[in-house]
Amino acid sequence: MPTTFSVNGRAATVDLPGDVPLLWVLRDALHLTGTKYGCGVAACGACTVHLNGEAVRSCQVPLADAEGASITTIEGLGTPETLHAVQSAWIEAQVAQCGFCQSGQIMQAAALLAANPAPTESEIDEAMSGNLCRCGTYPRIRNAIGIAAALLSEA
Repeated sequence: MPTTFSVNGRAATVDLPGDVPLLWVLRDALHLTGTKYGCGVAACGACTVHLNGEAVRSCQVPLADAEGASITTIEGLGTPETLHAVQSAWIEAQVAQCGFCQSGQIMQAAALLAANPAPTESEIDEAMSGNLCRCGTYPRIRNAIGIAAALLSEA
C-alpha cells in the first residue's frame, strides 16, 4: 500500500513495506543522500531528519510512521543561495572536518534552536549528546550553535 508524505516541501508517494526504515526510503527511493547511515540503531545521530518539526533518527522510523507527515532533510533545510542560520554558522565556525556526521548534527541543532532559540551551553550539550562526531569537533559545534542562535535572534 503506498505511503504519502511531504519531503522538503514536496509531495512524495512510495510503494514500499511499512516497516522499511525512513532512512532507506530517503536515500534509496527518493535519492536524498545527504542523510547518512551511521550505526542503524539510533546511537550516532548521522541519520537525523525532522519529522513534523521534531529531530528523529530516520534509521529507526518505519515508513508507516511517515504517512501524512512533513519531513525535512538536510537538502531541504536551506539552499546554497539561502542557507539556514545553522548552516551559515557551521561555515563561519569551520565545524566540519571529515563531514560525515555534519548533516545529522546540523539537523539536530536546527531542531534545538527552533525549540529553544537561546540555549545555554549545557542545554546545547544535552540536546547534541546523541549526535556523535568521530573527529571530536564538539567545541566547534557548540560555538556554531551559539553563532546560529545570534543570527536567528537578529532575523
